[in-house]
Amino acid sequence: MSIERHKFKVLAFGMIAEKIQSNEIELEGIPSTDVLKGYLFQQYPALKDTKFGIAVNRKQVSGDSPIPNGAEIALLPPFSGG
Repeated sequence: MSIERHKFKVLAFGMIAEKIQSNEIELEGIPSTDVLKGYLFQQYPALKDTKFGIAVNRKQVSGDSPIPNGAEIALLPPFSGG
């Protein structure tokens, strides 16, 4: 009996995509946005000094949020108001 791995897609925009050198990555086994940030900072050290927002299924989240299986995660660069 095999256990389905927790898979999801991460979309990156603007300078975030430049720093990870990709617009989209697929990940699995990461249960929450805090764990995701830790993973991203480890894999892409250039992100540590970059502010960015996280959206889960097109809803911006703050703090630690669960990542559902099959979710679409967006890494959003800071927005300038005007």
